[in-house]
Amino acid sequence: MIQKHLIQFFFLVIVCTGYSQTESKDSYSLDDCITIALANNLDFKSSGLNAHTEKINFQQSKANLLPSINGNFNLGVNTGRSIDPFTNDFVNQEFTFSNAGLNLDATIFNGFRLINTAKQNRLNTLAAEMEREAAQQDLILNVTLAYLQVLNSRDNLQLAKQRLETTNKQLSIQKEFYENESGNPADYTDIVAQKTIDETSIIVAESALNNAKLNLVRLLNLNDELHLEAKDLMLDMTLYQWSADEVYTDALENLATFKARALRIDAAKKGVHVAKAQFTPDISIFAGLNTNYSSAAQTFSEAGSSIVETGDFVTVDNQDLPVFTEQTTFNSQSIDFRDQLDNNLSTVVGFSVSVPLFNGFRAKYNVAREKIKVEESLLELERTHLDIKNTIKQVHFDMNASYLRYESLQKQVEAFEESYRINEIRFNSGVSNFLNFVTSKNNLDNAKLNLNNAKYEYILRVKVLEYYRGEF
Repeated sequence: MIQKHLIQFFFLVIVCTGYSQTESKDSYSLDDCITIALANNLDFKSSGLNAHTEKINFQQSKANLLPSINGNFNLGVNTGRSIDPFTNDFVNQEFTFSNAGLNLDATIFNGFRLINTAKQNRLNTLAAEMEREAAQQDLILNVTLAYLQVLNSRDNLQLAKQRLETTNKQLSIQKEFYENESGNPADYTDIVAQKTIDETSIIVAESALNNAKLNLVRLLNLNDELHLEAKDLMLDMTLYQWSADEVYTDALENLATFKARALRIDAAKKGVHVAKAQFTPDISIFAGLNTNYSSAAQTFSEAGSSIVETGDFVTVDNQDLPVFTEQTTFNSQSIDFRDQLDNNLSTVVGFSVSVPLFNGFRAKYNVAREKIKVEESLLELERTHLDIKNTIKQVHFDMNASYLRYESLQKQVEAFEESYRINEIRFNSGVSNFLNFVTSKNNLDNAKLNLNNAKYEYILRVKVLEYYRGEF
């Protein structure tokens, strides 16, 4: 019995745990969405990789200032007629050979090309970091706007459902009249038609909500099958206090886009200095340490002497006598690998100068191209200033218009609510006709929908202006 209760208890714990986990995954706050987007969004990840690439380029350009040291070693077998690397004589035998070396090269002066390249890559690294920050700001703004669009679509769907609920209530009243054969029968059929219109509005609202959710899910890079439910936000409907010029001034100081563009200009200017280095001589030093080995190399040691005929003759008293000579004999011994490396060791040290005399005007045109890049960077910064300034002015104007429209629609909703209340009473009492009733109802429903859209239009534009002020 106890075992049965324990099993039921653990089963209940598992079910509750799974339910709580599902709830935590299905419902997200705005902060949750922003955190997920920064971790999952592919475009933002790509900007991070670009920044990392620029950082590697900068590190490589700094390392290029250091001398280069390289070692080499080879080992082989030679057959046939060739030059003995030990004696430099022609030999016709098989032998094993080997060479080893260590070389150093260092640039002393090249018109500060390496130094300016490192400085240029440093500026490109800083610019890439600013571009990544700008991508982060853009992503946060887009997620915020998409999140608000979900809320707007959700509220519109709720209004559509409320409209259908009101129609259903009126339909039940008119159905009773219709079944009792009292009142105008056409009123009942008109209400039925109105119900289908309201049901169609719900379908349209559900489609808009689904599209808004899909757009948000795309930014978050989540599973398309995930059911996302946005939580409410505290939406402040007070009039925005900052002017367009004040927003633009803050944008100049806070937006990473401007900083990135300025750094790209500085980097392009360094590129001009790098290109000008092609007009200057290159001075470098070099040093080397080399040795070799040959299996044909031998040493000889005196082993004694012997008397041998030379093949010559001398005549003494008309008699030819052979000529003998003393010949020294030697023993040969191969020189081992280590001794040859030590004995054949050689060093070299020197410096080289390369003076550009004529290169088909390549250096001249490279400098001209780098100067054009500077001009393009300046134009890009100016274009960014102009685009953002005009955008701020347009958004600020639309924001004020949305606020005024919101205030006007609030009054309109209040007026239509009273009108609907009166017409509903008159229609149910049989004093007014269906046309007056449905017109009043549609006016109220449309005013509520327009009020909701105006509210979110205002909030969306405020969020955009806050983005330009660097509040994200």
